[in-house]
Amino acid sequence: MIVVEGLSKKIYLELKEPTEEDSRSAQRRILDALDEQGIEARMTAKVLRRLYPLCDRAGWKVTVSAVWNGEGFEVIDLEEGNTSQKHYGYAVDLGSTTVVVRLVDCETGTCLGEASGFNKQIQYGMDILSRIFFCKDQPEKLEELRKVTVHSIVSVLEKLETLTGISPGECLQMVISGNTTMIHFLIGMDPFCVFSTPYAVRADDPGFLEASELHLPVKGYVYCYPGKSNYLGGDIISGMIDTGIYNSETICAFFDIGTNGELVIGNRDFLLCGAGAAGPALEGGVVKTGMRAEKGAVEQVTLTEDGNFLLKVVGDTKPCGICGSGIVDLIAQLFLHGWVDLRGKFVPEKSEKITKKISLAGDETLQEYAVEYAPGLCFYQSDLDEFIRTKAAAYTMVECMMSESGFSMDDIDRFYVAGAFGKHVSKESAITIGMYPDMERERIINAGNSSLEGAHKLLINRNYLDDIHGILEKMIYIQFGAIDDFLHIMVAAQALPHTDQERYPSVMEKLKNMN
Repeated sequence: MIVVEGLSKKIYLELKEPTEEDSRSAQRRILDALDEQGIEARMTAKVLRRLYPLCDRAGWKVTVSAVWNGEGFEVIDLEEGNTSQKHYGYAVDLGSTTVVVRLVDCETGTCLGEASGFNKQIQYGMDILSRIFFCKDQPEKLEELRKVTVHSIVSVLEKLETLTGISPGECLQMVISGNTTMIHFLIGMDPFCVFSTPYAVRADDPGFLEASELHLPVKGYVYCYPGKSNYLGGDIISGMIDTGIYNSETICAFFDIGTNGELVIGNRDFLLCGAGAAGPALEGGVVKTGMRAEKGAVEQVTLTEDGNFLLKVVGDTKPCGICGSGIVDLIAQLFLHGWVDLRGKFVPEKSEKITKKISLAGDETLQEYAVEYAPGLCFYQSDLDEFIRTKAAAYTMVECMMSESGFSMDDIDRFYVAGAFGKHVSKESAITIGMYPDMERERIINAGNSSLEGAHKLLINRNYLDDIHGILEKMIYIQFGAIDDFLHIMVAAQALPHTDQERYPSVMEKLKNMN
């Protein structure tokens, strides 16, 4: 990775001592030396106070730490001797479920360590809406959520310090990518506007904020990626920087799938974007034995010809439940082997393992068909129904965007799938159940955590700031709910893989060969 021009600099200076002939101030000596290297900067009061006796004690050999504040460089620290190689910063993906932090060597651009932890907002509700209502018009509860958000990040910084021996106090800058609601919570702004009409958020481009103001323990500033709208936040703009779609000659699609789905289609000439609810089933929610992709979660499923389930479990331990990627595999395997029909209904005569089980739905007790995919762990018809609705919502976003753009899937050169779900899910299984469009597999690219990658890229190359503003100006936001055929398209997608089977020729061919 090549460092072009980062958001921070550490520069070693060997200065001449003052004389009667050259009686420039210590401040002027340092700023003139920086200017000779093409760096125009100002000094903070903290550094001015440290000029004496530090410069004298160091023999005028000092290292200057300068950070970009959005308008220019600011000298925020002064150290004796040459510490220019100890130049660190953080890239952060502030997700609603998980916080991921990467410690970056800002001299080389390399990753020195990465750690993650749960977003502690979870205690106020698994879904974002619960958290929004918890603090609506209640400043003390909003402050409570702000502190929890900061603590979520700091906890991961502490993990990284244990891992690398580098403390947050040694880091100069931090770049955070997160959805609009997460950034509101981080700053301490009431996010009810994200959910309620007219959807005018409090702030969509907070820019560079002093880390101390946010109570984050880095020396300089925190840059928060801007968002485009209430439901299309900085994590998606960061994904644009990572994938480079906005500079592409060919037309590309970018799909970040989670509880919500965000979609961008375009190239260097245009960017159409939209967002909608996909559903918690993708992260293991709603499904009765569902769980996040942590130790004990079934992440891969294969159904053998003799009707046995082969499972891959996170942590190679006893299965405790099933996560999103495992659910997609499970449904795909059940469908391909005929245990589930095109309507997404269990076919009990296909296997003795499909039996009626007692399940709970709220306060109600139901008897429904289910299959036991692991000892004591069942996947129920109601789980199947819920997941099919979720995958239909994801597919519908893609189809509506394609319809609005006037392009077909044949026009898409690369189809990026981002987010934790996109990183782990099998392309083949996702196509089999109709979550992804039926296209050449090599054109589907698992982008991984593009939110984190975009934060990393900006941290070491501030030229991306210009690109970010260009992306926002280029983006045209499409309201899926305003599309006339939205509900009709979604209903049509509530089949395996789709009501219109001609859209999935490779799946139909596979079914033909297996049965």
